[in-house]
Amino acid sequence: MDFVYFIANASLSLRIIEYLRTMSHTDKASITVVHQIDGWIVKVRYPQPLDSQDKGDFTAFLNELGIPYEPNMRLQMVFWSLETGQSSVEVMRRYQVAIVSHGIPDHKEIEAFRQQFTRGLGYCPETLA
Repeated sequence: MDFVYFIANASLSLRIIEYLRTMSHTDKASITVVHQIDGWIVKVRYPQPLDSQDKGDFTAFLNELGIPYEPNMRLQMVFWSLETGQSSVEVMRRYQVAIVSHGIPDHKEIEAFRQQFTRGLGYCPETLA
């Protein structure tokens, strides 16, 4: 069961990761976070279907933070490549996309990306706030 959302900034992406880390029904979920110039694409994958209550709760949570997103073909290929076990670095090179995190939800990867990106620019764009 997959959920793909467009999220406006890093702080909201971090909230999704914290939710996944604290809720008991999300302990087996994996997440892929892609940074784009205008925001973040977050894909959450559950290995098993959620029951209707958990699905409704999670969808409501995601709808508060972002909007459902239908990935274009290039991004679909990025997700597929990662799910088939290809390395993030290889996929980033092939599709020219910034994969910030893939796998077990971990806020450290987003924080590190945000710090490196901001340091390189000398300022913090709105999407990294």
